[in-house]
Amino acid sequence: MSRPDQPLCSDTDGGIILTLHIQPRASKNQVCGIQDNALKIRLTSPPVDGAANKLCREFLAELFNVSKSEVEILSGETSRHKRVRICGRDSAHLRRMLEELIPQQR
Repeated sequence: MSRPDQPLCSDTDGGIILTLHIQPRASKNQVCGIQDNALKIRLTSPPVDGAANKLCREFLAELFNVSKSEVEILSGETSRHKRVRICGRDSAHLRRMLEELIPQQR
């Protein structure tokens, strides 16, 4: 189920909150663009025993150059649709990094 009422990215105190659409069991970890107002991310891990959530946090921490403890899944632990908080940097800096991650859709 898509969540068009939620923004792709919103500012929070000391970071941002992202809306994600996760595709598990992919051939490689990658950001693939925007789908239903969410950042689509492919992950190699299966959605079993929290493995995909763990990899999601690790992958986002690497992309945004923050520690794993600064990436928190707020909602969607058992869903492909997630809301994730990324802290550790100011929101403007994180938004610029996000814009650089999104492949140009033309």
